[in-house]
Amino acid sequence: MRPCSTVMHLLLRCMRGCCRHSRMPRRLRRPLSYIKLIFKSLYFNSLTNSEVVFDSILEPVFWMVEVVTRWFGMVFVFLVVALTSSVIFIAYYCLLPLVLQTYSPGWIMWHICYGHWIIVMIAFHYYKATSTPPGYPPKMKTDVPFVSVCKKCIIPKPARSHHCGICKTCILKMDHHCPWLNNCVGHYNHRYFFSFCLFLTLGCMYCSISGRNLFIDAYNAIDEVSQPPYTNKDRMFHKSIIYMWVLTSTVSVALGALTLWHAILITRGETSIERHINNKETNRLAKRGKVYRNPFSYGKLNNWKVFFGVEKRSHWLTRIFLPSGHTPYGDGLTWDIYPLKKDMMPV
Repeated sequence: MRPCSTVMHLLLRCMRGCCRHSRMPRRLRRPLSYIKLIFKSLYFNSLTNSEVVFDSILEPVFWMVEVVTRWFGMVFVFLVVALTSSVIFIAYYCLLPLVLQTYSPGWIMWHICYGHWIIVMIAFHYYKATSTPPGYPPKMKTDVPFVSVCKKCIIPKPARSHHCGICKTCILKMDHHCPWLNNCVGHYNHRYFFSFCLFLTLGCMYCSISGRNLFIDAYNAIDEVSQPPYTNKDRMFHKSIIYMWVLTSTVSVALGALTLWHAILITRGETSIERHINNKETNRLAKRGKVYRNPFSYGKLNNWKVFFGVEKRSHWLTRIFLPSGHTPYGDGLTWDIYPLKKDMMPV
């Protein structure tokens, strides 16, 4: 017997004993019967266990997190835009003049081309990730096959679809709800989200590495006891360099780890939610001596081709390293459109 049910049975047995062996006034019997009914409702069927009880207890906490995330979504978006814009402003106002004065023409061209390419890629993919709907299942009855029915939306759920408590709807191929985008990451904007994380990490690493010597000089200038007669402009320059280097270094480490994690998931052909589901299925089948195989994985290289929409060799350049608004494969409702062979797209 489950521990939760055992405790409930013991409590009811004590109450039953009190009713039988003690002389209780009639006015107390009705409240006691009501309390017994409440305890019985906690395990009205055999599917109730300790996990269900704990989920019910923590439901107000989950509700509060969803409300805060929903209302503060625009604040997170504003922070992303403001922090990114501040780094770009410092790069133009502080770093670019130094590059033009001290570097050779070849290095000047490299910094100008690479820096502006990174800025365009970050801005494009962040705009597309925030403005592109992730994809929603049809709310009317269709012939599309489904695996279950959403208990909150009361609509059929296709494979890989999950309900988002913040968006209050089901999402096709849902990965997670990202507060920094104020949007869910799903079938139609998953590539934009990953590309934004990738290029923002590369941009932060670029600023951190190229500004390391300037950061050391600025830190030593501020830390010196007998400071030379710096002007207010010099002090602002040093503080701006320190701010930029600390921010970009921190983001490159934190966001780099997140980007690496999502790269591993893409290689395996699964989302963040499916990672937990697949782990449970792997352990469950392992106890039976069986091996679980992810039905949505088409091989490591093919998973990347499907994710980025690579159909030709030129797409490795035009659809990954240049801004591209092409839609992903399929409609997010069915997942049997890809032939399972060794190299589904020979490019």
